Amino acid sequence: MVLDTIAFALFALVTLACSLGVVLARDVFHASLLLGAALLSVAVHYVMLQAEFIAAMQVLVYVGGVLILITFAVMLTRTDDPEVSSV
Repeated sequence: MVLDTIAFALFALVTLACSLGVVLARDVFHASLLLGAALLSVAVHYVMLQAEFIAAMQVLVYVGGVLILITFAVMLTRTDDPEVSSV
């Protein structure tokens, strides 16, 4: 029982830290990676609630789909021109 509480507190802290990192990150690519970590830690919360199917759907749909789409969009729209990025 105590280990469950410690694990919940640890993953709650990871979720909050990653979510705060998503909001405060200046680089969009790093923000998307932090979003992935936050979504994975939410999936761990579902596993702790013994809802394994919802955890699997969380990983497949959000981490596997939405996060990959955001990452590819960031990588494809990024420019290396210093004049454009300084504006």
